[in-house]
Amino acid sequence: MSDLLSDLANVLEHRKNADPASSYVASLYAKGLDAILKKIGEEATEVIIAAKTQDKQAVIHEIADLWFHSMVLLSHLELQPADVLTELQNRFDRSGIDEKASRDP
Repeated sequence: MSDLLSDLANVLEHRKNADPASSYVASLYAKGLDAILKKIGEEATEVIIAAKTQDKQAVIHEIADLWFHSMVLLSHLELQPADVLTELQNRFDRSGIDEKASRDP
């Protein structure tokens, strides 16, 4: 699975140099951070709506959109999927309650 994420990250990185008129991803990069964040918000809302209807295929489709746009954000911020996977790995053997408590000031 991480190969797929790495492959997608590479494609997204190359799209940074593409003509915004010819690439949806390049157009998002050209519009900047606020446009990328707006798409993530829209996709998260669509995940919630799909989940409320309990349409499993719609949930899969919308989560794929959310993950995709999250990957665009990572690329925009010069981050990699491996950064997120490392964070998840670090949390793997910790309780969610303990992990959250470690972030609270």
